Amino acid sequence: MAVVGASGALGSLLARELAGRGARVLLVGRDARRLADVGLDGAPTVVVTDIADAAAGESVAEAATEHLGGLDGVVDAAGVVAFGPLVDTPDAVIEELFLTNVVGPLILLRRLLPMLEESRGFVALVSAVVAERPLPGMVAYSASKAAMSAVAIALRTELRRARVDVHDIRPPHTETGLADRPLSGQAPRLPTGHRPEDVARRIVDALADGELDLPAEAFGKPPR
Repeated sequence: MAVVGASGALGSLLARELAGRGARVLLVGRDARRLADVGLDGAPTVVVTDIADAAAGESVAEAATEHLGGLDGVVDAAGVVAFGPLVDTPDAVIEELFLTNVVGPLILLRRLLPMLEESRGFVALVSAVVAERPLPGMVAYSASKAAMSAVAIALRTELRRARVDVHDIRPPHTETGLADRPLSGQAPRLPTGHRPEDVARRIVDALADGELDLPAEAFGKPPR
């Protein structure tokens, strides 16, 4: 299976958790050094690409065919964030939010779905709690995550006959450090978030158990 965004904090943990349970994982991300540091046993297959690149899907498909003999799952954990009132959010930032969080994943999936239909595999789209509870000061970001949740819901029905499961995953605020690296603006004061390793474990549990809808409340309360 492919983990997209595997060079990120949550994506790398998802890759490790999946590999620890026996999955053969294709690491996909835009930072070659961080992909190399994920630390899977052996020599994992790495695809260095940006999900915003229209050719990313082709690169993933080729690597999956060559090294895995196919593809039985895609976990999209890539994402960017921005803060601040909409009126203060630059046009370029809005465009990048949707390109990375929505448009890129759609184009990637369009290329990979035939492989998933053949294997009767799964798609896991990791959005965020703001998909279900949009917040002021995060208008564009909330909209991009809500769009990805809508993709999951519609795609699940579209792929039902093909027996491809689509997981809509909306984790609560998680201490991945993403809020410290916004495209623009400054994060508001946020409550203590969940530990990334706990979130990754809960997501992989959901994949194993066939939970297709994983709202923020399904992660419980963060440890104090």
